[in-house]
Amino acid sequence: MSFSRVVVERFDSELLKGNPLRDPSEREISIYLPPDYEANRKYPIVYGLVGFGGTGRMIYNVDPFVEDLQAKMDRLIGSGKCGPMIIAMVDCFTRLGGSQYVNSSAVGRYEDYITDEIVPFVESRFRCGRRGIWGKSSGGFGAMILGMKHPDVFSALADHSGDAGFELCYIQDFPVALKLFREAGGPKAWLDNYWKKPNRKLSDDFAALDALAMSACYSPNPKSPHMGIDFPFDLHTGEWKDDVWARWKEWDPVRLVERYAENLKKLRLIYIDCGTKDEFNLQWGARTLHEKMSRMGIKHHYEEFEDGHMNITYRYDASLPKLYEALAE
Repeated sequence: MSFSRVVVERFDSELLKGNPLRDPSEREISIYLPPDYEANRKYPIVYGLVGFGGTGRMIYNVDPFVEDLQAKMDRLIGSGKCGPMIIAMVDCFTRLGGSQYVNSSAVGRYEDYITDEIVPFVESRFRCGRRGIWGKSSGGFGAMILGMKHPDVFSALADHSGDAGFELCYIQDFPVALKLFREAGGPKAWLDNYWKKPNRKLSDDFAALDALAMSACYSPNPKSPHMGIDFPFDLHTGEWKDDVWARWKEWDPVRLVERYAENLKKLRLIYIDCGTKDEFNLQWGARTLHEKMSRMGIKHHYEEFEDGHMNITYRYDASLPKLYEALAE
């Protein structure tokens, strides 16, 4: 048996050129090719989306305490728990920490980048069969959104601890973000200062960066003087803005499930899981998705586990074999 490989391709996107954050249009795509890939056949392919603050290649990094994705797939395939498939990890990182894998006038056209550019590019180079999309946290949100909107592109999705139930997972960060923005002289000044730090730590400034990034993704406004972004709170007084929050809610998977119910019913697999101790309260959004899908007759696989949001890559042992089964049939 031959060994697996991780191939790193570079792609220069036309859709990301001239993006408002001046993020690079040329990105890496890290692609896992299973053992014996050279056989003359097509393989199921899963497009992987990482969480906020991450890039696709990170999931292949060697860590003595955590099994990287290549080692995990080799183990799952070697043990017979999962069949051979290709996994393409996409890079949608931005200066704000992420893109939520959506189209935004304040961030860039990352949804179109994946569906219209990355998928054709990867599949012009490798022998691919049916497609799935899979991710964790913001990547889980992206997998859910792209899966429900594009059943013609993706036949299955897996959502690990994805952003959902926005009132419970995001609003807790807003007072901290508002304080930091005001102290810095506004969101742009805060962001510029953040990138000047020699010892940037996402954990120290998560609330501000997350609130800024999510506002840019969910409520962009080219006419806004604040980086082309509307915030759901007044940047001076903190007064709540119902009209802006209504735009955020239009992106909440727990509300989109009704709109895209028929699309979701077309998928071969919908996998959702979340830890009962999730630090961002995402278990409530996951439970709501599960209940709504159950009431609407949308077939899906749902699991909860006794853990939090971090260091849960062991959960991929559950989703990846199911994705293979759904895509290989």
